[in-house]
Amino acid sequence: MKLRFGEDTERFRTDLRAWLDANRPSDDEMAADPALSSAHVPAWASAWAKRLFDAGWLLPGSPPELGGRNANTIEQMVYHEEFAAYSVPRTTNPQGVSIIAPTLLDLGSEEQKQTLALPILRGDLAACLGMSEPEAGSDLAALATRAVADGDDFVVSGRKIWTSGAHHADFCFCFVRTDASGPKKHHGISVLIIPMDTPGVSCRPLPSLASLDDTDFNEVLLDDVRVPKANLVGREGEGWSIATRSLGHERGMLWISYASALDSSIDALFAQARAEGELDPVDADELVSLYIDAQAVRCMGYQGVRKLADGKPSPEQSILKLVGSESARRLNRVGMECLGERGLDAALPAPVDRSAGAHRRDPISWAIRYLLSFSGTIAGGTSEIQRNIVAERVLGLPR
Repeated sequence: MKLRFGEDTERFRTDLRAWLDANRPSDDEMAADPALSSAHVPAWASAWAKRLFDAGWLLPGSPPELGGRNANTIEQMVYHEEFAAYSVPRTTNPQGVSIIAPTLLDLGSEEQKQTLALPILRGDLAACLGMSEPEAGSDLAALATRAVADGDDFVVSGRKIWTSGAHHADFCFCFVRTDASGPKKHHGISVLIIPMDTPGVSCRPLPSLASLDDTDFNEVLLDDVRVPKANLVGREGEGWSIATRSLGHERGMLWISYASALDSSIDALFAQARAEGELDPVDADELVSLYIDAQAVRCMGYQGVRKLADGKPSPEQSILKLVGSESARRLNRVGMECLGERGLDAALPAPVDRSAGAHRRDPISWAIRYLLSFSGTIAGGTSEIQRNIVAERVLGLPR
């Protein structure tokens, strides 16, 4: 089967490729000043964001005044495919550009749009997302961080965990509980904009399994932090619906990064297998199975995008997140196992993993990639949650 796009879509692709060829930052430029976390914006990344915004290539589905060109759904998919193919990040603050800024543009006040959303898009500010908590994990409805009204302020106390880039962010898009009296635990949640330099806010960077120097994750401590009520996003108590909407911004095209990473890594695996000579039959079977999974992710993604373009619901999104992240984890395990005991050598580089985040552009071993791949099954909705969504909303199984 060979998929074909219409003439207008291919013209869109050609224009984007020509613009990227002329304007993208070079690999040397990015390597000389690498992003240290997912909220660290080096000088090249800030300048790159402004070029993208001004040319309408940052958020292509948005109008020109918001960094876009009113691209339709299919064109937006092509856009993400091309960026993946060029191996260049459109931002080093993905949660800011893909989740927080679009949500503020949808639901924020005019002041929040002008002073927060647009500066994020133009690379002048960076944001982190305060959702997970130590005792709640990814169950947002179980959050315990409290925001108590006191005059014109909220007084916020609690802890956030796994907050990506918090130590480099300018502010946190923070989910808090403003009312604990609701009949259901997802009631009474609100969202506050909390500047990271506010008294009472402190960050504790958490090293990853990959390296003590890889500190994208943070624990964020909030000790009686006074936040103006004007920093409330939307209305009080709307946090649950805001969370659903904000994560929708993230998941729509997320499958493309999984599909592209799977394709490039599978090519590397086959090249590695040829270089190693005779391949164990079990490993050979795993490689073929992974190739089939990668093709399934891409075809299912195209099917889902077609439904979205037609204004229909796309249950494929939850399936794609689940299959894509789990396949990536399995692929990295197979890459490690195919090398036998050498696969445990953390100094033996595998191909550069463009899916590990904009702040990771160095070649890392299959072993380290395998350890890092577990995060993909957690961020943006854990595999367990995705399985529940598929069971209840796609298959119609009882709770």
